[in-house]
Amino acid sequence: MLYITKSWSIVTALDARTGKELWTFDPKVPGGTGRYACCDVVNRGVAIWKDGVFVGTLDGRLIKLDPKTGAVKWSIDTVENHAHTYTITGAPRAFDGLVVIGNGGAEYDSRGYVSAFDADTGKLVWRFHVVPGDPSKPQENAALEAALKTWDTTGKYKFWDIGGGGAPWNSFAYDPQLDLVYFGTGNGNPWNRELRSPKGGDNLYLSSVVALHAKTGEYAWHYQTTPGDTWDFDSTADVVLADLKIDGQMRHVLMHAPKNGFFYVIDRETGKLISAQKFATVTWADHVDLATGRPVEAPGARYVDKMAVVFPAATGAHNWQPMTFDPQTGLVYIPAMDSAGIYAGQKDFAYHHGSWNLGVDFAAVSQAVLDAIKAGKVPPPSVGYIKAWDPVTQKEAWQVAMGGAWNSGLLSTAGGLVFGGDAYGMFSAYDAKAGKKLWSIDLKTGILAPAMTYELDGEQYIALLAGWGGAGGLSAFKDPNTALSKYQTDQGRLFVFKLGGRQQVAALAPEGVPPSEPPPQTADAATIAKGFTLYHRNCLVCHGFFAQSEGEVPDLRLMPKEIFAQFDSVVLDGALADNGMASFKDVLSKDDTAAIKAYILDQSHAAWDAAHPKK
Repeated sequence: MLYITKSWSIVTALDARTGKELWTFDPKVPGGTGRYACCDVVNRGVAIWKDGVFVGTLDGRLIKLDPKTGAVKWSIDTVENHAHTYTITGAPRAFDGLVVIGNGGAEYDSRGYVSAFDADTGKLVWRFHVVPGDPSKPQENAALEAALKTWDTTGKYKFWDIGGGGAPWNSFAYDPQLDLVYFGTGNGNPWNRELRSPKGGDNLYLSSVVALHAKTGEYAWHYQTTPGDTWDFDSTADVVLADLKIDGQMRHVLMHAPKNGFFYVIDRETGKLISAQKFATVTWADHVDLATGRPVEAPGARYVDKMAVVFPAATGAHNWQPMTFDPQTGLVYIPAMDSAGIYAGQKDFAYHHGSWNLGVDFAAVSQAVLDAIKAGKVPPPSVGYIKAWDPVTQKEAWQVAMGGAWNSGLLSTAGGLVFGGDAYGMFSAYDAKAGKKLWSIDLKTGILAPAMTYELDGEQYIALLAGWGGAGGLSAFKDPNTALSKYQTDQGRLFVFKLGGRQQVAALAPEGVPPSEPPPQTADAATIAKGFTLYHRNCLVCHGFFAQSEGEVPDLRLMPKEIFAQFDSVVLDGALADNGMASFKDVLSKDDTAAIKAYILDQSHAAWDAAHPKK
């Protein structure tokens, strides 16, 4: 049986020989939860342990299902404090009778933590918090007491009131010999350290790799990749365990290539840094000092008094899409990205519970991009690669360009192949030693997940879940070459390949309604300008820069007239909450929504006029 997860945390079991659906479990996640998910209503997979299939749901539950029938064996709420905003998009990890899960929500007001539950009963075994709590109260353990010294407690916004961040929303690994569990932690809340911890500080254990004793959850060690992170440089990319011969000595290591663009090789028993080098374009720091383990930051990289432009962007040089290690070639294959990030501090920042609280002024960033375009200085496009990296020499072995920047995770096999897909819909196999493309197929669907491989009856299969979205799809600049842009559908599809299979795939029918001429614009220039600011501070993260969505969520410029007429019902009253568009009445007033509507309508007329030039 083959188990897959889909949007909204739905699990489906299939016959792995035929693809026949055997059962589907829908956890009935409330649609309004979609507003609080960073980023997108995705799910990254299940865990399997003995008699259970385990899935984390977007609204914070951990559920054990019967592998044969999909019946619920137990369901527990992992959220310890519903006054804060938590989600789960990552896959659990199951080992030695435990199921471990983290959470998301650092962009809102969560205090990140990792929990371990008994696989048989669902009982909580231990919980480890990533950042300290209220400094007036005893911390949960000595590790958090030590971390508290790295945070400023005197700022206007108290990090313990607004969560602090550090969500461990993706990566876990387990070493049975050392009985250690490893995970990566996320960004702070707000992103902007000048607001979160105005007197500075490393802010442990944000943007770190943390090791815990698996049976007890007791702290073992940590390594912080980005001290005092202010750029959203999560360390939630996968952590890969390997044994490498370094300087003639076999070392038990952990390999990590997080958003910040450095490839780290760390002793997985002690947490001591062995080596670190840039694997992508990086300008925020010059190098990592091996004596201290700290990055040497570039002057002006922090956006304290003025805007800063750095590589990589907040989507990272490598995000959650898994890299893969081939012990036969000794190479790690990374779905890498080169992209520039623009950061500006939000001078009039005000914290809002349940909203994105970044402290970054995306209205100012968007205006800077517009000004550059008008001046003929088009920002460089983001680009993506498969990068083969030697972790011993810390040098690139080869790289190949991919379509788009926001591309799939990777799979390496013992047959000397590397499989990867891209935003344009191409799925390919490469020679693992040299990088030569050996085979390719156009799936006409964007690809983010890595492929996996299995064998049945002596025959090898490659399975791939295709579908596109997430942070790099929702909030990126629109790319007309993505499969989503070309085919106007983002229906997820499961493709399974074997030798002798067919070589052609048809596109699915377009979704949505044909664009229609927008209603007349009645707002003045001042209202539209106000709407520009409000849109880019509240709506951009789902609907894209300049209201130009790629299509995972509706392109607001193409709204039918009746939706424009019902704008307040949707935005303030939550008329489409069941579809994921929850009410924003806790953040926006009627005057605010009128301004946002005016800005979107202005963009709608521009798009309509461009598509229907007057003769």
